[in-house]
Amino acid sequence: MPDYGHDLLFGSFITPANAAPERVLDLAQVSEDADLDLVTFQDHPYQPAFLDTWTLLSYVAARTERIRLSGNVINLPLRPPAVLARAAASLDLLSGGRFELGLGAGGFWDAIEAMGGRRLSPGQGVDALSEAIDVIRGIWDAGNKERFRLDGTYYQVDGAKRGPAPAHDVGIWLGAYKPRMLRLIGAKADGWLPSLPYFTSVDQFAEGNAIIDAAAAEAGRPPAAVRRLANISGRFGQGGDQLLSGPPEQWAEQLAALTLEYGVSGYILMNDDPAVLELFGQEVAPATRELVAAERSRRR
Repeated sequence: MPDYGHDLLFGSFITPANAAPERVLDLAQVSEDADLDLVTFQDHPYQPAFLDTWTLLSYVAARTERIRLSGNVINLPLRPPAVLARAAASLDLLSGGRFELGLGAGGFWDAIEAMGGRRLSPGQGVDALSEAIDVIRGIWDAGNKERFRLDGTYYQVDGAKRGPAPAHDVGIWLGAYKPRMLRLIGAKADGWLPSLPYFTSVDQFAEGNAIIDAAAAEAGRPPAAVRRLANISGRFGQGGDQLLSGPPEQWAEQLAALTLEYGVSGYILMNDDPAVLELFGQEVAPATRELVAAERSRRR
């Protein structure tokens, strides 16, 4: 399977629990201090036990200096894309180019509808997400002085002024598992962000890659235009046969194999234990980078 050649990213996936907001902020700071590249938070606006993710991202950006930030993933059905585009660009500008836009089509439709969102079928959700990407990119295109218009089935924009442009090329990463969403990623997105615990086998990366690569080629894009990331979980301890269950060096070997054989280049650890995040950032990440760099050099 392909190695797409991307630089490696390592990040944290922190529960945005509002019962202890300072702990959430502390974990974001631990992530930065542990030399992780990215801190992310799930986005469930209908969940009263969680902090609002967009507010949290903005606050964490102000409390950190280097680490990049993303929703994992932003709930599109409750966040209008034209407004979301301006919010994303603004946060990227304020943070010095540290924001990435993880997006999801939505899934908990009873809760979404209860908050005033529109209930969609899975197929409609994909189509709405496709339109939303067009809206977001259209608003970001600040160099185009023609007002933006889109008369979509799910979103209508009638003459909006464009801008601001983000500080850097913000990646649009989609959380996806099924073929139709994977084809959308290949056609329009910058990244694929599934959660490894939802897979029955790592071979699902290969299956997803094949669909994404074919869709990218059909759209005239190189497969490497799409970064492959993964939310991961595991435990540190004695070695064993299970994936991500053992000492840091075993984690590094297994993650390096996922990069070299399946093209995954971003690893986001779902864990709220500061000691685990420190181990992941300070031991697993550099060891994985070293193994991947050595093998890439050998293959040249």
